[in-house]
Amino acid sequence: MAERTLSQRLADLATSHDALPDAVTASVRDRLLDTLGLCIASRQLDTSVAVMSHVHEQGGAAQAHVIGSVGKVPAASAALVNGVLAHSLDFDDTHLPSVLHPSAAVVPAALAAAEYADADGEALVRAIAVGLEVTVRLGMAGYDRGANNSVFFEHGQHATSICGAIGGATAAAMLLGMDSAGVVNTIGVAASTASGLIEANRTGGTVKRLHCGWAAHAAVSAAQLVRHGFTGPPTVLEGRFGFFQAFLRGEFDGAAITDGLGEKWSVPDIFFKPYPANHFTHTIIDAGRELREQGVDPDRIDALTIGVPAPVVRTVGEPIERKRRPATTYEAQFSGPYAAVVGLLGGGGLGAALSDYAPALLAEPQRLRLMSRTDVVADDECTAVFPNQFPAVVRARTHDGREWAARVMVNRGGPQNPLRAEDLRIKFRDNAQAMLDLPSCELVEQAVAGMGKGTQPRELLSLIHTQSRS
Repeated sequence: MAERTLSQRLADLATSHDALPDAVTASVRDRLLDTLGLCIASRQLDTSVAVMSHVHEQGGAAQAHVIGSVGKVPAASAALVNGVLAHSLDFDDTHLPSVLHPSAAVVPAALAAAEYADADGEALVRAIAVGLEVTVRLGMAGYDRGANNSVFFEHGQHATSICGAIGGATAAAMLLGMDSAGVVNTIGVAASTASGLIEANRTGGTVKRLHCGWAAHAAVSAAQLVRHGFTGPPTVLEGRFGFFQAFLRGEFDGAAITDGLGEKWSVPDIFFKPYPANHFTHTIIDAGRELREQGVDPDRIDALTIGVPAPVVRTVGEPIERKRRPATTYEAQFSGPYAAVVGLLGGGGLGAALSDYAPALLAEPQRLRLMSRTDVVADDECTAVFPNQFPAVVRARTHDGREWAARVMVNRGGPQNPLRAEDLRIKFRDNAQAMLDLPSCELVEQAVAGMGKGTQPRELLSLIHTQSRS
């Protein structure tokens, strides 16, 4: 008997009838709630309006909801919009050390496919779990343990959307009721549509917000196309002209995909984000908060130095002139100097909120003065920890010549420093308040908690727009 290919092994997981561990089921529900809140919060962004306008301009069959909207659009289009919404605030979850944001592609794809196929809540939870697991394992297959970095990232590729297209497609295929061969074909088709470049992280542009939406759109489209007869190669991942050859020049760790598959789940260990910014900046915010708690007066700071892992410098510290004067909210979310200022001045929510990145604040004289005195450098201690965590050391020198330092070696929101259930509710309510009042938020929370225990996906999506104040 021929050895099963990697996509066939993933299809085995997708079509297994083994019960999910309780921790995985609970984690999926938390991620579903988190993603819904993010989608609601980002609806007013200019890029959100743009993608919704694009979808409405295209028209098509009424199959699935855009989160918070009354009417339905084609399922792939709903996945497109919701994926854009989920990723646009840089507030979505992160897996380490792959540095993937799995839920922003997988959850929108699964929701659209579930509504299109009228799948039940139990099927949705299972599909999200498998889709997240597939995404993470593909990302880890491209993680170089020797270099402690993602090879996707080194090649300028956005692993989140590239791997998320395949993870989302696996979830969509499950929800459309496909057998193992159908899942394999869906993975094979989706791999040809996976894409995403990360140059926007460095020099601007809003296209990164599109990535998870395009991945979710590709995921649902792949499943629908296979349903109508398209097929894909069974060796699409490891083949001579396959996924890993195309993206990673054939250098990948196949064991990262297969070892413990179906037994050891990565889903519960994916980090939730407490702050609406690039994940590399979170410990910088926490270090700024710690300096403030030590008694540092921001108005008396002469110089700030942010030490981060060497691979992180280019994302949060280069070009330094741009990072010291972010022109947009999006640029501020990727700025190390701005993150330190948020921590020093005190943020909302769980320590930094969407309001802390309001455009009006970017030109505030106090913030500009502090950022102009900030440098971002590589720190050996931080580099040794990366990318299992994204640590930061922030040092300040004040007018009196005194030196201050704050070291944050562990990110909030992960297994070593988890967010509490109450923290996740605070985050959801803060994000959802633009559309939902507190009683409505509680209804959505209850519906998500009941997913897989009686609540149906279509009921949850209808609940959001019927409870909306807009």
